[in-house]
Amino acid sequence: MQREAYFDNAKLLFIFLVVFGHIIQPLKTSIPLADVLYQWIYLFHMPAFVLVSGFFAKGSGKKLYILKLVKRILLPYVIFHIFYTIYFYGIGKNGWDTSIVDPHWGLWFLVSLFCWHLLLILFKRFPAKWGIFLAFSIGIGIGYVPFINETFSLSRTFVFFPFFLMGFWFSKEKLFRMQTINRKWIAIIVLVAIFAVSYFTPTIQAQWLFGSTPYVQLDAPIYGGIFRTILYSIAILMTFAALTLVPRTRLSFTHLGEQTMYVYLLHGLFIQYIRQANLLQLEQNLDIIGLAVIAAAIVWFLSTKWVISLTHWLVETDYSLGKRHWRTPATKRYKEEKLS
Repeated sequence: MQREAYFDNAKLLFIFLVVFGHIIQPLKTSIPLADVLYQWIYLFHMPAFVLVSGFFAKGSGKKLYILKLVKRILLPYVIFHIFYTIYFYGIGKNGWDTSIVDPHWGLWFLVSLFCWHLLLILFKRFPAKWGIFLAFSIGIGIGYVPFINETFSLSRTFVFFPFFLMGFWFSKEKLFRMQTINRKWIAIIVLVAIFAVSYFTPTIQAQWLFGSTPYVQLDAPIYGGIFRTILYSIAILMTFAALTLVPRTRLSFTHLGEQTMYVYLLHGLFIQYIRQANLLQLEQNLDIIGLAVIAAAIVWFLSTKWVISLTHWLVETDYSLGKRHWRTPATKRYKEEKLS
């Protein structure tokens, strides 16, 4: 089957925002624009990324599908948890010695991704609108449970699951119907307006955007649900605005969107080292342009064929690609002669 350029473009955009957001995070206090951009990005980039992931979960629930997920999601989680534990220790990072039940940094996504597929087995039995309503209700209500937090990525699993479910129910045709000229202009206005509001209003506490902390720890034990409802509404607006603007044509860099999981899992090697070594000591708003270029370079580099060939056994726990890539002509001839 031919890949759909639209989804590769969308995945590329959102993985770039993931990397870019992680790069500018330590600079929020020194660069005013970085603080605004960070909040603006985190209002929607993970909901959008999760929604696109849900679109490709159509086979969820089948026995072989679940077994495949164990191999392609849970096993890489364990491998990368150990990998990053060793790496963090090597670069002198504090807090590297977390247990397997507390996902390192961005590894929460793998745990939640597996759980989202399991939740689909139940939720896809409901009519779409009622299932989505129930998922959002649980996402709002889960914040009132004080012991559901980062452990096993439970809080994020429930908070972001509504977007995964929305992606599951959305069809390509529905997404494409949004891409009219008028709606594209509306999408631009929505994104710009929310950026402007973020610029002129107080910064939202980052933990609200992560979805990993119960309301009582955010000093909102009563009104936390109202605040999350507002954040959900903003995330939905921005997510569909961004999806409306994603080009449907195949561009020269569209193919990079095919390898977003490699970028997601491996970009921590760069980001964490940059943070630990304190390499970025910037103070000017214009420096953001250079940081965007660095983020794009990391995405490009981690999407190259030779990086994929070297790391596929870590990311996909599959050795066949490396064997095909590194097999020499002499080895191929030997195998052919042996078979003959």
